[in-house]
Amino acid sequence: MEKPKALFTSLLLLFSVIVVGQNDSKNKALNEMIVQGMKDWQIPGLTAVVVKDNEVVFRKVYGVKNRETKETVDENTLFSMASTTKAVVCMALGILVDQGKISWEDKVEQHLPEFQLSDPYITREARIKDLLTHNLGIRGADLLWVIDSVSTRATLSRFSMAQKGYPVRGGYAYNNLMYTVAGEVVEAVSGKHWTTFVQENILDPLDMQRTSTTVNGIYKKGNYAMPYHNDADLGIVKRDHTRSDQIGAAGMMWSCAGDVSNYLKFIVNEGVYKSDTIIKPGTFKYLFKPHAFVTEAGFYPTQALTKPNWMTYGLGWFQHDYRGEKLDFHTGSLPGLVAITGVMHNKDVAVYVFANMDHAELRHAILYKAMDLYAFDDNSRDWHKEIYELYDGFKQKAIEANQKQVKNRVANTEPSLALQGYLGNYQHPMYGKVQVLEHKQGLELIMNKRHSIKMSHWHYDTFRSDKDNRFLANLLATFSLDNKGKVEDLEILGIQFEKK
Repeated sequence: MEKPKALFTSLLLLFSVIVVGQNDSKNKALNEMIVQGMKDWQIPGLTAVVVKDNEVVFRKVYGVKNRETKETVDENTLFSMASTTKAVVCMALGILVDQGKISWEDKVEQHLPEFQLSDPYITREARIKDLLTHNLGIRGADLLWVIDSVSTRATLSRFSMAQKGYPVRGGYAYNNLMYTVAGEVVEAVSGKHWTTFVQENILDPLDMQRTSTTVNGIYKKGNYAMPYHNDADLGIVKRDHTRSDQIGAAGMMWSCAGDVSNYLKFIVNEGVYKSDTIIKPGTFKYLFKPHAFVTEAGFYPTQALTKPNWMTYGLGWFQHDYRGEKLDFHTGSLPGLVAITGVMHNKDVAVYVFANMDHAELRHAILYKAMDLYAFDDNSRDWHKEIYELYDGFKQKAIEANQKQVKNRVANTEPSLALQGYLGNYQHPMYGKVQVLEHKQGLELIMNKRHSIKMSHWHYDTFRSDKDNRFLANLLATFSLDNKGKVEDLEILGIQFEKK
């Protein structure tokens, strides 16, 4: 008979071989789906990491970070974390809770006296936790940072004009700017900018040395992905990086496969990395508790496939039930760049995906396929096929909407005024200025001295752009005349700018 120690060693080796063999088959299945998915979605570059039981079981990089230079993606290539940044900011606040400097129920005004919203009651009632759950009652105002670039303080000053949408904690509406406020709270309490606090208290302890807390930081670090968009009319086109560090706490961090491997280990190990407790157990669990209900309209279209019984939001995490377990996850989306991360705590499985193609929803397929494989040992479902068909339907609807816009054009009309009558400066108290100039195509609209939109006459007093603009979209601009026949205001992107 074998000695007990020798028997134990033999059994351990046998178990290791079985586990490795199982992972090999799972890795093969996930890799094959990703390779096919990248072809179908026409994704230039992608990274995917899966951690199971505190070990990296899958980490692969694919394709190119730059279609023009053909430079390939590697494990150090930086991709935008976009809104998956939000979870990191929540963790920064959690560390301040651990330090006894704040509580989740502290009123925001207590730490940020200049905090101001359009509704006085919501301003007074807002708690730190409320900044993170998208249910405080104020409508989102993303066009603030999309069409203009001013300081964080100026952005939040304008955001104070965003209107109330529903009673405090009485609804749900995704709101990026509240996370910008959360970043300001981190600075007010710690005495350090949120980017510095995150670097010192999260990134450095997790050995995430490549990760950048700002988009401007990636140019110093080098080896970063370029953004791309696949347009129905234009084909695949390169986009500019979204350089909006003024709202950085809402989604401007960048990371890579190597770094997020450590981050996922920390997530799976519930706030502990190696032997260091970064976030105390109770605080860590609080981050992942359901804190707000999410409406069907506010959740992802994938709900049609996952059929959840409930949908909630933690602190920086969407949540729903999947195969009888709670799945915490979040996407990140900026023009030309996407991310997704997810964790199933009861199964000790976590996933991170980056890609440089606008709304490449293969990310969702990778998340659910990884959960099926590594949490449930199930390779039966073709997630790529299901996700692709689901989102292709939305793409077709967008094409049809554009066709409808063309169909609804009233033929043989002329503007009420000569082009000179539309020229001038237009202003909105929250969204800034639009200057209207004459152009050989018709009119040129310059938004906040940053974005040029060239437009030609469409019908009546409406002008339409081509897709050569920040939004890669055919935009409509409609001028309204007063009772004297002079231009009163201009409406574009759903915003009315008054002529000055």
